[in-house]
Amino acid sequence: MNERALRVLEFTKIRDMLATYALSDPGKEKCRALTPLSDFADVNRALDETEEAVATLSYVGGNPLISFNDVSEYLALAEKGATLSQKALLSVAETLRAARAARNALVTDKENTPLITSMASRLQPLRQLETDITEAILSEEEISDHASPALLDIRRHIRQANDRIREKLNAMAHGAGYSKYLMESIVTVRGGRYVLPVKAEHRADVPGLVHDQSATGATLFIEPLAVVELGNELKEWRMKERDEIERILAAFSQQVADSAGLISQNLSILANLDFIFAKGMLSREMECVRPKMNEEGRVNLVRVRHPLIPRDTVVPCSLWLGDDFTSLIITGPNTGGKTVTLKTLGLMTLMAQSGLHIPGALGTELSTFEEVYADIGDEQSIEQSLSTFSSHMTNIVSIMNAVTPRDLALFDELGAGTDPTEGAALAQVILNALLKIKTRTAATTHYSELKAYALSTKGVENASVEFDVATLRPTYRLSIGVPGKSNAFEISRRLGLPEYLIEEAKDLLSHDTIRFEDVIANAEYHRQIAEKERQLAEEARAETVRLRNEAEKLYRDMEEKKDASTRKAKEEARRIVEKARRDSEQILYDLKKMKKAGSAPDHEVNALRKKLEEGIDSLSEGLRTPTGNFAEPPKTLKVGDIVEITHLNTKGTVLSLPDAKGEVQLQAGIMKLKAHLSQLRLVDEPKPKKKQSSVTVSTGAAMRTVGLSCDVRGMALDEALDEVEQYLDEAVLAGLHEVTIVHGKGTGILREGIQKHLKNYPHVKSFRRGKYGEGEEGVTVVELK
Repeated sequence: MNERALRVLEFTKIRDMLATYALSDPGKEKCRALTPLSDFADVNRALDETEEAVATLSYVGGNPLISFNDVSEYLALAEKGATLSQKALLSVAETLRAARAARNALVTDKENTPLITSMASRLQPLRQLETDITEAILSEEEISDHASPALLDIRRHIRQANDRIREKLNAMAHGAGYSKYLMESIVTVRGGRYVLPVKAEHRADVPGLVHDQSATGATLFIEPLAVVELGNELKEWRMKERDEIERILAAFSQQVADSAGLISQNLSILANLDFIFAKGMLSREMECVRPKMNEEGRVNLVRVRHPLIPRDTVVPCSLWLGDDFTSLIITGPNTGGKTVTLKTLGLMTLMAQSGLHIPGALGTELSTFEEVYADIGDEQSIEQSLSTFSSHMTNIVSIMNAVTPRDLALFDELGAGTDPTEGAALAQVILNALLKIKTRTAATTHYSELKAYALSTKGVENASVEFDVATLRPTYRLSIGVPGKSNAFEISRRLGLPEYLIEEAKDLLSHDTIRFEDVIANAEYHRQIAEKERQLAEEARAETVRLRNEAEKLYRDMEEKKDASTRKAKEEARRIVEKARRDSEQILYDLKKMKKAGSAPDHEVNALRKKLEEGIDSLSEGLRTPTGNFAEPPKTLKVGDIVEITHLNTKGTVLSLPDAKGEVQLQAGIMKLKAHLSQLRLVDEPKPKKKQSSVTVSTGAAMRTVGLSCDVRGMALDEALDEVEQYLDEAVLAGLHEVTIVHGKGTGILREGIQKHLKNYPHVKSFRRGKYGEGEEGVTVVELK
């Protein structure tokens, strides 16, 4: 792809934008070196890589790579036998860590990223080398004591030598013999040796080696003779430390040299991955789509935005080319957006062929071209003595000599800069030549001759950029199929040019020219009317969709509230029934206590009955639903009618007619309660069966079926007595007169214990052992009062 097109279409700025998203210097270099591809398969593969990067970024939530350095120079030095510095080795370890992290993050079982997964699977992490380097080298200036056993031993001796020297010098500095000769009682270091700051006049009083002096010469830094030997020993150990560090670095450098091929391969793959994810990040940032590619020269831009214009001001452009026509002539006023449209078409083509996604809408389609030629802008050269026209024509000549049917040619103000008549003629023959070889061409112009050429020539189409005469501002919207009107007279009138001058200017135009401009103006007027009507229809449709969505949301909200109300009602009913159960159990418990204590006084029994009836009445009030969710209430009631109490799932007898509140006094079993008419339903009184094996008892809160026998076989005596006592209570409430307790024969413990307990039960009239056919010794037949 020719460099001039990349420059004038501002593709170089896109590359610079792309480079900002790369993490590494090698990745940034690949971004800045990006050039469009011309092979169809290569272009699609590059676009697929970008699409996979976008999918991975969305899944992971960010860039899965970590930063790494370009270590190719260090690898070359290591292969030549050089010893790498601590900084270089740490950079190599960082690259190995980046390779390991990338492989772990990208080699997955996801099926939508085959290209990236395949690339990452070729990474070869050298975990042992990475770990050895990072554990031994703590920073660019520090080696760990544990880098080698020898280094650990050397540094132990260095610490011991340091301690001995400082201990001896501290004793001298604070001792009576030397402290009077010192400027300060401190130990300091000069030239790697421990020294004392001695006053210059007492040089002879402190024998030793002078290593330095102060700027004034008043202080001499002397290493006393007493510690010179210790200082020499310390220096020897530090030389050994330096040699051991050099050996460690040389060993690591050799390992790096041995693995230089794998590390270089990892670096290349990481750079490619960094480049691919930079493309993905750019796509996400600009809200791009993957364009559909073809080899037939079809171009269809759908609401495409120029990426270098701020998003809040750019006007999306829709443009098509290559199906019904191969040449597009764009007309319109200056600053109306013609050149931006031309650049957008060229830049989108370059971006797509470079594997970059397009800032536009779904449905965007582009073709792969072998070359993109662009004659845009004024590049006249003073040195070459070229005018504007000459500069353009020189470029056009080079284009015409090289262009093929597989290319895209873009011309801005074709034929401008010279006599309009000659310029229009030249422009027309150039366009005609490109049309004959079916080169995809787009050109901007002001010439009316080219508008007429497009209207009369098959394969050529007019397009125009809108201009609002009322505001004297362009709208930057492109319309294909309608040539643009210059609007020179209208603009001049708005700016205040006298009307008579405008009329005189019109008289100078030919009749055909005026008629042609009027036809264009009329067509543009009707097109704008149609566009406004289309926008109104679109707004009406959007409003309809919005109202429908609101209605659906309201319906969902109502359904959710209904479900919530139902759940709340059920929970309330459960709570009320549970309370009724607890109250009933409490009353039964109180009755048992009275029975154990003997015969209960009538006033206490009546009090318990009143308490139960009041509790049931309050529960009935809580369960009342005035909205009428139950069956139809009876229209007429009379005393003695049998009704079903729907909220309690039991039956009762009417004791009184409804009062002013619609409440009816009912008898349900042994209980009396009140219920609203809406909670009642008339039923037929069931005929009693001649033989019963069980009796149903209702306490107003729930119904229980009481059998004619109680089986306690297998229970312990205490457990059996509790069961028998509860059973007899329920049998009494149910109105039974004779029941059977089945305890089995066994050892006789249950039989004797139960019969002994029955003697003290107040509601037992008598009891006997079972007869033949009743169970004999295994049962006790109880007659209740």
